[in-house]
Amino acid sequence: MKKSFIIAASLLSFAPFYSHAQQSMAEKSGVNKAMGVAPIASEFVHNVAISDMFEIQSSKLALQEHVSPKVASFANRMVTDHTKTSSELKSLVMSASIQAEVPQALDSKHQELLDKLRTLHGKKFEAQYREDQIDGHQEAVSLFHRYGSDGDNVALKQWAGKTEPALRHHLDLARQLPE
Repeated sequence: MKKSFIIAASLLSFAPFYSHAQQSMAEKSGVNKAMGVAPIASEFVHNVAISDMFEIQSSKLALQEHVSPKVASFANRMVTDHTKTSSELKSLVMSASIQAEVPQALDSKHQELLDKLRTLHGKKFEAQYREDQIDGHQEAVSLFHRYGSDGDNVALKQWAGKTEPALRHHLDLARQLPE
């Protein structure tokens, strides 16, 4: 723990000298999360879009798997709610002239998670889906909380603050899914 803190503190001491790529490295590596630092707007947009795509695609897969009624209800809600947040994000990026690209495909990490889900069926599928939903929503809550508190774009910051409670509720619902 102490070693992680020293590494994180060292990286942050050089933060003013980092370019956008290095800031992305801090976000990707978890240093920003560990230190409670908000990502820049373009990183926030990228991470939210990827997260939404994964939630939608994995939940559609769950619905195709003929999962239990509780899991199906949750999956339907994830498709509906994350389709809405995806739409809101795209509108915000365009209307607020945010310098960010909204990715159109999953990154390799999330694609691997989705590919793994495709190989599972029955209880194994439901257990992995539950785990992925908990992990994903924990990351999303952290991301939205950090950006809502200290984000660099007013419109995105307000949206993050408004959206965070729904993500916390999703996390609670995911934890209630059968193990």
